Amino acid sequence: MLRRVARGDRAAFDELYERNAGWLAVRLRRRCGDPELAAEVLQDCFLTAWRSAAGFDPSRSVAGWLWTIATSRLIDAHRRRNVRIQPVGEPVDSAITAESAEDEVLARALSPELTRALHRLSPELRAVLQATVLDGRTVRETAELLGIPEGTVKTRARKARHILKEALA
Repeated sequence: MLRRVARGDRAAFDELYERNAGWLAVRLRRRCGDPELAAEVLQDCFLTAWRSAAGFDPSRSVAGWLWTIATSRLIDAHRRRNVRIQPVGEPVDSAITAESAEDEVLARALSPELTRALHRLSPELRAVLQATVLDGRTVRETAELLGIPEGTVKTRARKARHILKEALA
């Protein structure tokens, strides 16, 4: 289907959208908590998919590819919202501030203790937890999404849970 999309086949693109827009919209709304932003990111995601379908690696999962695009667009959207332009005369170190989309969502949705404990995790461990726990992905889906073996997903998830357990005890 993506080969047809890459050739400009509008019907194939419509089919891609119909198959994937629903679950992407639900996950984006769950991730960011703002329905308008989720809708904007969903549009950006499919626009990017239309433009870059020729670069899709057919050995990968279409769903994983779309989710990767969507999360990148969500992070970009949050950064655009959080960037402050430096007024003249303000110190340089406060010129730009931007939290990641994940950090912003975690801060609003979770207890302060759990948020602090999650921030202690390495990015690799946090990515596995976000995919499996927050997004509800299986080990296989997480492995495809992150481009790592399933065993690595299991090991990182176990290590992350151990670190969180110690931090919250």
